[in-house]
Amino acid sequence: MDQTLVSDIRTRYAEIRGKIDDSARKVGRSPDAVRLVVVSKTHPLETVRAALEAGIRDLGENYAEEAVEKIHAIGVVDGLTWHMIGHVQSRKADLVAQNFNFMHSLDSLKLAIRLERFAAEAGLILPVLLECNVSGEESKFGYAAFDPAQLETLRLEAQQIAQLPHLEIRGLMTMPPLYDDAEKTRPFFRRLVELRERLSKQIPSVNWDELSMGTSADFVAAVEEGATIVRVGTAILGVRPPKG
Repeated sequence: MDQTLVSDIRTRYAEIRGKIDDSARKVGRSPDAVRLVVVSKTHPLETVRAALEAGIRDLGENYAEEAVEKIHAIGVVDGLTWHMIGHVQSRKADLVAQNFNFMHSLDSLKLAIRLERFAAEAGLILPVLLECNVSGEESKFGYAAFDPAQLETLRLEAQQIAQLPHLEIRGLMTMPPLYDDAEKTRPFFRRLVELRERLSKQIPSVNWDELSMGTSADFVAAVEEGATIVRVGTAILGVRPPKG
């Protein structure tokens, strides 16, 4: 194990965690209310092992096959939670349902039904967040929450997903546009907060507490606007190598 790498990751993690805590306190929130998921996508196994040695226990991955290889190689680690944060094709639902502890990117009833099937076969309950596109960017996945005409579709599908016994809705996720100025992301974070409030009233039987929003570029603004989960990779693990 490269102890220099471990030390560097531990130091950067502490710096980011400190900024999160300060941002939470600034707006009267408890720092404990914000979970930091370290995004390990495309990083090699050596870096993931170093992150674990540095004390990190929340890891986020985007690509199912790559992630499953890591998950199997790492094995059982006390307190370790694997988060699927990337878009998932229906044909890869089995990999997610059977290997991940938390899914941030559920974006259709079709995918939910597939996940339900495989979670049931594995005897697991998978916590999920509904991914919402609040910006209207065509490059973004998620329910079309930027379009008021589509909000009824989100409500109807959320109600049906909430009835699936092996999936547990915990809240919402979004990815705002990438700006040089992180302040410009605030309106999109606020839209997700407003959407959470709307759904809480429409489907009160569901726990909508979690808001997964904010990355290395804008996590401070996200925390100040109410994020309960932020997803930070580069600022902690360093520049990731090219995929493939």
